[in-house]
Amino acid sequence: MQFPDLPYEEPETPVTFDFEDVAFDLPDPEAIAIWLSGIAAAEGKTLREIGYIFCSDEYLRGVNVEYLQHDYYTDIITFPYHEEGDKVIEGDMYISTERVTENADAQGVTFMHELQRVMAHGVLHMIGYGDKSDDEVRIMREKEDFYLAQRPIKP
Repeated sequence: MQFPDLPYEEPETPVTFDFEDVAFDLPDPEAIAIWLSGIAAAEGKTLREIGYIFCSDEYLRGVNVEYLQHDYYTDIITFPYHEEGDKVIEGDMYISTERVTENADAQGVTFMHELQRVMAHGVLHMIGYGDKSDDEVRIMREKEDFYLAQRPIKP
């Protein structure tokens, strides 16, 4: 018996925003989605499907422990669902809004500025940029700063 190939249907928007155990107003999600897609395109990639899940510190710590066996707080965890080197990017990113708020206060920037930095950071990770060595951190920061200058929501 032969079965027909089912076509892959592109999602209505390649970027979705979900809220797990926190709530806040995300201004102009469509503009943010376009900006994030633009980051991928500028780096030679296509966003096929990315989900941002906003959550609390405790929720993200639980994800960190369960899936990565790391028992500490972090601002973002990325779960890519593509192979390294693929031209498409798909996956989920969990972001602690409490950690974003704390980092924004420490850096003297707005919540939205820091949130967009973390969102861009996640896309850059999925593209293949790391942040373990000093050189990787420097390159990541340069990329973040470059794309933040083009962010849709400015303070």
